Amino acid sequence: MAEAEAAAPAPAAPKIKIRKPRQRACDEKSDKGKICAGHLKRFYDFSKETEALARKQAGLGAREPLELYRCHRCGTLYLPLKEESPRSYVLRY
Repeated sequence: MAEAEAAAPAPAAPKIKIRKPRQRACDEKSDKGKICAGHLKRFYDFSKETEALARKQAGLGAREPLELYRCHRCGTLYLPLKEESPRSYVLRY
């Protein structure tokens, strides 16, 4: 059994995209070319690995607040657009 668990492939890194202006639905395409169109919701419970990957891609430091959104259907992660003001009141200052 330990061999079967060791042979299991590691989970792939999550796909992280940047939101378009005022984007509310996922625009990720499936293998068949159909758009997911799942609702983007604010994501709070991400792992340390996901946080590090998102911070690196966004160019944020360790102390800067991270705002992440996740599609509820396919799980694609989205970073906010830098030109757009933050949507959560906590991050507005």
